[in-house]
Amino acid sequence: MAAADHHHLVARCRCRPAARPPGPGARCRRQRQAAPPAAAQHGSRGLPPPRPGPRNGKRGPAEPPRPAAPGRPSAAAGCSGRAPGRAAPRLGSARPLRPAGLSVPRRRLEEEPGARLMEGAGGPGERRQRAVRRRGTAGRGSSAGGEPREGGPAATGRGRAAKAAPAGGRRPGGSAERGGEAAAVPPLRLRGVLSQLSLGRRDVSEASGLVNQVVSHLIQAIRGRDGGFGSIGRLGAGSYYERVKISEPNEFDIMLVMPVTRIQLDECDDTGAYYYLTFKRNPKEKYLNRFLDEDGKLSAIKMRTALKKIIKEEVKNIKDVEVTVKRMKAGSPAITLLIKKSSAEISVDIILALEVQQSWPLSTQDGLNIERWLGRKVRRELRNKPIYLVAKQNKKEKVLTGNTWRLSFSHIEKAMMNNHGSIKTCCETDGAKCCRKDCLKLLKYLLEKLKMKHAKELEKFCSYHVKTAFFHSCVIWPNDTDWQYENLEHCFQNFLGYFLRCLQDSQLPHFFIPQYNLLSLDDKASSNFLSRQINYQLNNGFPIFQQEY
Repeated sequence: MAAADHHHLVARCRCRPAARPPGPGARCRRQRQAAPPAAAQHGSRGLPPPRPGPRNGKRGPAEPPRPAAPGRPSAAAGCSGRAPGRAAPRLGSARPLRPAGLSVPRRRLEEEPGARLMEGAGGPGERRQRAVRRRGTAGRGSSAGGEPREGGPAATGRGRAAKAAPAGGRRPGGSAERGGEAAAVPPLRLRGVLSQLSLGRRDVSEASGLVNQVVSHLIQAIRGRDGGFGSIGRLGAGSYYERVKISEPNEFDIMLVMPVTRIQLDECDDTGAYYYLTFKRNPKEKYLNRFLDEDGKLSAIKMRTALKKIIKEEVKNIKDVEVTVKRMKAGSPAITLLIKKSSAEISVDIILALEVQQSWPLSTQDGLNIERWLGRKVRRELRNKPIYLVAKQNKKEKVLTGNTWRLSFSHIEKAMMNNHGSIKTCCETDGAKCCRKDCLKLLKYLLEKLKMKHAKELEKFCSYHVKTAFFHSCVIWPNDTDWQYENLEHCFQNFLGYFLRCLQDSQLPHFFIPQYNLLSLDDKASSNFLSRQINYQLNNGFPIFQQEY
């Protein structure tokens, strides 16, 4: 009887288990029941639905852990998530989770190839992580050559380089993203143009060697003559010495400088750029008396004519180099030499200039506004340098006497061009590189090509218009971060946009003499013509640049 009762109690215990006190597992189960289904939480990106287990009471395959509702701790993190005594789910029994935020097609595109490439190099999780890292590095703008693509990250969004868009009919600066408007001038196009404009070292060495040989011979001969030029010196100026020369090293500007003292400057018009020169007392330089006119003014045309005569005689004595003196252009301050170099010619402009050690004229007081760009200290140092006056005829003069001199700031322009960064290490070996000079070269080249095509309509324009607009642009965008090397296209469009506004308004103030407008209203037709030509190039992807390819 006792044995039968014992077996009966054991059977009842098996059929009706004893009640257990609620533990942490029960609380976590209630949280899971209250949480929304996984598919409702994640939509198309959610977890795959759990496999329903058999209903016959047998234990089926383990379910993967479900994510907790937003803002609640997960069951795996907060507690065991199961009743005491139940076995933990076996890892790897369910399908791997998709990376968050990826749809099924993109997951197959990005995850599965990476997993196949990494076959045998770790588990699925490790292979997936490596594939994701590979995707991140693929979209960082690397080109086939291993260098960063110009113009910043212009990838398609899936790690592939964006294709160059057709140039026709699109404005540069558009988005390079897939589905957007592509840039009319791709990054490699402008860089390719610049590579065509760079000067070869061998050509530069040969050309500069010939120029130095000729100019040194002439300076020695001029000093030895009894012509009043015994104190003459040399000052390199222009694009070659500013390191913005384009195409070929076939043009050089050399200023032959004569120091003068106790000189008085009298403005001859309202531009503030042209002056008559007279001596306050008898000049220390007695030899200059021969160049005074009837009114006691220092005659620019007399001095230039005397210098040209000496040069024409001395070029005949230069050995091993064929040098000729070109006929002077009307109103030009330069004496042009042509040096034969194998099948080409090198043009050297000799410009007579007077060096005056005194305060700058009143017309320059509001010019050289570089405080925000280069700083007050640099401005003060530059204004302490001497001023130069070149023998230049003023066309606005009622009676052309040839006695006018024009202010020249070539030495200041060269100093700013060679130290152009708001940070002193800009474009140096240990500093970041900017694209200021690249933008200047591109616009100079654009104007040069347009002048070759429309010589008559654009004869009023020269590279000095572009240089002046460039200095103003450096003041408008003063920081080196405004001219980052990789943002060449954007910076060039900003610079070009400013130049176009100047043309449309016929207003381009001289950088050192603000009251002097380099775009006269009398030349409004030429300004409009150039503006139309540049706009055509801009809106059609610069076809004039594409002729180089």
